[in-house]
Amino acid sequence: MKATVIGAGLAGSEAAWQLARRGVAVTLWEMKPRKMTPAHSSGLFAELVCSNSLRGAGLENAVGLLKEELRQLDSLILQAADATRVEAGGALAVDRQGFAAFVTQAVRSHPNITVQEGEITQLPEGEVIAATGPLTSDALAAHLQALTGGEGSALHFFDAAAPLVTFESIDMSRAWFASRYDKGTADYINCALSEDEYRAFWQELCAAQEAEVHGFEDKQVFEGCMPVEVMARRGEDTLRYGPLKPRGLRDPSTGREPYAVVQLRRDNAEGSIYNLVGFQTHLKFGEQRRVFSMIPALQNAEYVRYGVMHRNTYLDSPRLLNRYYQLKADPRITFAGQMTGVEGYVESAASGFLAAVELARRLAGQPPIDFPRETALGALALYISDGTVAAFQPMNINFGIIEPLGHRVKGKRNKNLEISNRSLAVIGQLRDEVVKEAVY
Repeated sequence: MKATVIGAGLAGSEAAWQLARRGVAVTLWEMKPRKMTPAHSSGLFAELVCSNSLRGAGLENAVGLLKEELRQLDSLILQAADATRVEAGGALAVDRQGFAAFVTQAVRSHPNITVQEGEITQLPEGEVIAATGPLTSDALAAHLQALTGGEGSALHFFDAAAPLVTFESIDMSRAWFASRYDKGTADYINCALSEDEYRAFWQELCAAQEAEVHGFEDKQVFEGCMPVEVMARRGEDTLRYGPLKPRGLRDPSTGREPYAVVQLRRDNAEGSIYNLVGFQTHLKFGEQRRVFSMIPALQNAEYVRYGVMHRNTYLDSPRLLNRYYQLKADPRITFAGQMTGVEGYVESAASGFLAAVELARRLAGQPPIDFPRETALGALALYISDGTVAAFQPMNINFGIIEPLGHRVKGKRNKNLEISNRSLAVIGQLRDEVVKEAVY
């Protein structure tokens, strides 16, 4: 049994690993480091180009449920995340370099995986999983567009990443460690702004010069990665109800809740690098330094990476793909990752996992495992393949696309927990069938 996987991001790495563990000889193509993209900085697999957070860890969150499903089904990405976790309150955040290194070592050392470095410009013959991500090279993107029906078969939006600063350059006399409402451990650095400081910052942020991004308009950004300057232009208080909300935080120097708070989250295990939470941006680098230095604790911040914006391409999946992420017109071709319209690190890994499990079963002459809508894995696959979706856009996992309970439960948290427990019971019933195949 043989298959080709193109792209060693989260989806491609997960797919290659799951195929290999099921006895499939995998050729994994990755164009880095021979050819880099605007958002990548290393040759490691599963590089996290935006946040280092895999978002909420609790089962009251849909992404927490998806993570637990993958964890119980022996996902490589969840193994890496758990092994390289850094404290981030109620979120699962990871050491960025350690996470990528873990995945790279696991994939490269598997005897059933052969890694080929270089750019693929068209899909090869045979069974193939295309997991080239939202930054698919121009040549391959053109090939895929022609393959899937030409004009209108591929869509796009713009994504952005937040800056990273060194811990030693943060003025801790103007900041403090705390978690909102004192929940969990004090994992975030909180940088307060007074009303006057906030208003001045907001005005300069709205007026700051943006970097040139061909074809970019405010309306074409994904809401989950909204650039901070785009958010600011929506109104003076938008940031105060978004990433700069002070609710649940008290400045120890005053004993009061500040007017606004910028939060920083640890980006590596050593705690030497922090990212500005919610500060995805496409301002010019000099403007980032100028405007963000108006935050009192960041007046002398040292930037190890400035925020960047890049174009993300995804397929019109409801028209093109089935629930196994296969191309309807040519079932030997499977897609995975953000190019299918799933949005987020965990969702990308989930698509790679499901695509690989079903491909391995197909190669072994076995029937598919139809993950039902009661599970997050199944709900995500059924959403991207739902032909009744009128205006398809990238989607994070959420309880709205998971099968409802069918009865009332008092309290949103209680309802979500009951949905999660039901989903995990289904996963428990499927686990033996899914995992027993993984013998390598």
